[in-house]
Amino acid sequence: MSKKKLLIHEVFKKAQKDFPAENTKSGWASELSDYFDKELNFIINERTFVRYYNACIRDNGEPDIKDGLILNKLCQYLEYKDFLDFATTFIKEDERANKTTVKIKVDEHEESFSEKLGNIFITITNEQNFKMPEFVKQNGLGIAGVLLIGSLFIGNYYYSSKSKTPLGFFGPINEKSCMYWDKNEYKLVDCEDKDPTRSLMPKDTIQLRYFKRITRKDTLTIDNALGRTWYSKYNGNVEFFTMDGVDPDNGRELRSSTPYIIDKYAGAPVSVEE
Repeated sequence: MSKKKLLIHEVFKKAQKDFPAENTKSGWASELSDYFDKELNFIINERTFVRYYNACIRDNGEPDIKDGLILNKLCQYLEYKDFLDFATTFIKEDERANKTTVKIKVDEHEESFSEKLGNIFITITNEQNFKMPEFVKQNGLGIAGVLLIGSLFIGNYYYSSKSKTPLGFFGPINEKSCMYWDKNEYKLVDCEDKDPTRSLMPKDTIQLRYFKRITRKDTLTIDNALGRTWYSKYNGNVEFFTMDGVDPDNGRELRSSTPYIIDKYAGAPVSVEE
């Protein structure tokens, strides 16, 4: 199950506990919308919650959530810092039991090894099955190979648990797996970035490539913008975007640009003759 889908399941599971008087998706959606508005100062309308429920719980599909602000607020409802925190720390109860423990023990007759190393235990999570690598079998590395593989697992776990940075055989791999909104577009950044002005979210390659704010409204016309742009209107100001989603600056869902909106808020400014 994807993290976004899991998030929606957990949100509605919590809603059933928080609002026991309700027993329908519409009722939970209404209560959630009110709660987010009053307690989190963030607007997600009732229809949106119903759409998330239908997609993930009724139809067992994926939620159409493209904006990180919504993901972060949903996670805050579950008492997580943001979506990155939820995605990296949440463990379902059934996943807690889905672990494989492998015990590697040096031959008891080899006292010199057993005295120094004792028993080595390796716990492999994330639903992986431990298998002896083929190159160990084919090359007959024996106990030395087993110890080598064990040390790689232990070393990788120890380093990654301290630095939260993925490891290769020769050290840490620096990957930019997060992104942030930089005024007009999303940009990649290291997930360990500490800049307080940036709201980080997991990397989304689609939004990175296609979601942009249109900075030259004067170039838009009904012919080139209708059906190809979306807009957000807030406090009388209208911003246009190249893709459907949510305005990263205010969290409002975008709407498809209409001829009226394009004609009134875009295009070349009308000159007034004196």
